[in-house]
Amino acid sequence: MDSQKEALQRIISTLASKNDEIQNFIDTLNHTLKGVQENSSNILSELDEEFDSLYSILDEVKESMINSIKQEQAHKSQELQSQISQCNNALENSEELLEFATRSLDIKEPEEFSKAARQIKDRVTMASAFRLSLKPKVSDNMTHLMVDFSQERQMLQTLKFLPVPKAPEIDPVECLVADNCVTVAWRMPEEDNKIDHFVLEYRKTNFDGLPRVKDERCWEIADNIKGTEYTLSGLKFDSKYMNFRVRACNKAVAGEYSDPVTLETKALNFSLDNSSSHLNLKVEDTCVEWDPTGGKGQEKIKGKENKGSVHVTSLKKHTRSGTPSPKRTSVGSRPPAVRGSRDRFTGESYTVLGDTAIESGQHYWEVKAQKDCKSYSVGVAYKTLGKFDQLGKTNTSWCVHVNNWLQNTFAAKHNNKVKALDVSVPEKIGVFCDFDGGQLSFYDANSKQLLYSFKTKFTQPVLPGFMVWCGGLSLSTGMQVPSAVRTLQKSENGMTGSASSLNNVTQ
Repeated sequence: MDSQKEALQRIISTLASKNDEIQNFIDTLNHTLKGVQENSSNILSELDEEFDSLYSILDEVKESMINSIKQEQAHKSQELQSQISQCNNALENSEELLEFATRSLDIKEPEEFSKAARQIKDRVTMASAFRLSLKPKVSDNMTHLMVDFSQERQMLQTLKFLPVPKAPEIDPVECLVADNCVTVAWRMPEEDNKIDHFVLEYRKTNFDGLPRVKDERCWEIADNIKGTEYTLSGLKFDSKYMNFRVRACNKAVAGEYSDPVTLETKALNFSLDNSSSHLNLKVEDTCVEWDPTGGKGQEKIKGKENKGSVHVTSLKKHTRSGTPSPKRTSVGSRPPAVRGSRDRFTGESYTVLGDTAIESGQHYWEVKAQKDCKSYSVGVAYKTLGKFDQLGKTNTSWCVHVNNWLQNTFAAKHNNKVKALDVSVPEKIGVFCDFDGGQLSFYDANSKQLLYSFKTKFTQPVLPGFMVWCGGLSLSTGMQVPSAVRTLQKSENGMTGSASSLNNVTQ
């Protein structure tokens, strides 16, 4: 009976998963159909605009050429009309002179005939008919204004849609996810020397497989990529996966998107648990500050916004003067309304824990203290850590502790035993927790220098733990284990500095 139920449950789970997959595909098809309709309408509108532009240019050219022909016609007509007028005047004068000369032949008197002959000679010498050019100033040839648009017609007949680059192909084997960076590599299915650049789009998701249309974040864009590889750096991995797609662009148009690829970007994300912290701690999601007033009126600030980079919340500087010693800070005098449920830690245990338990795997986060912070601890603890317990003073917690009060000390603490650390306190501390391997290591987050390692066997889930007095801490999560830390971990086994070294050093 039980085995049949288990088998049925597996079938139900498989069917539900398949139904979800089919529904996602239907959503994708509907989204694509809507896109086809919208894009077709846009393309038709753009085509009309392009042809209207061509028509407008042709009309302008035609009008210009017509004006040229008309101007040439007017010029030649004017020249010929002028010549015709001059010739008519010359012909009229010549006919008059011819008539006079003909009449002169009938003159009988020699003296009078001689006089007429001299007049005719003088008039012939001055006659315009003999000084007139009988060659037209212009010809009737208009062939220099003829056109032959055969080549242009051929060119117009070859008008076609722009050549669109083919969709690139993302190679998941060549993609790399490391150190909160993602390198995406792709190739073209065939050589295309007209490609100008590529556009990479990416978005975070908690779903494996094909990207979903609904309930997803918007695509972000990396544009004008000249090569076939691109690295996104400084990411905060606050989702299980990231979707990637890329398209090629020439000078005129962008091609189809590649098939999307989903890469795993899993990392530990947690916030500080404000609801169960010490009353003298002012806690937000990723920062904590010691507050001797007990945090009256403080409320937890919600909303972890994703900005595409590792989220580090900066702290306001503590401006109070005359800060009292922790031994002089009384919690019992607080009004009941302020306390609420925040009685998880009390007394001198100025502690706040993370809100996410670590039960397996390797994880990494970083902590930065205010410059004037007098005392703080960073480490992990079991959920059973007592309300009066301080980090490192029980066998259920491990930490490194920095003290800048009266004297400066830097030490590793566990089970009320201390190991002084002969290294400088870094600006930022990196915490590496290998739950299955039973190792808790602390690093200089910038140089990745190993500060100290605990070797143990975790018998319960652990929570990130923080103690702060007279100052504040800021937290960075959503981080992968850095490659440098992984490399150091491989060579660190067998080195001194394990928890066993604390057995003979009592606080």
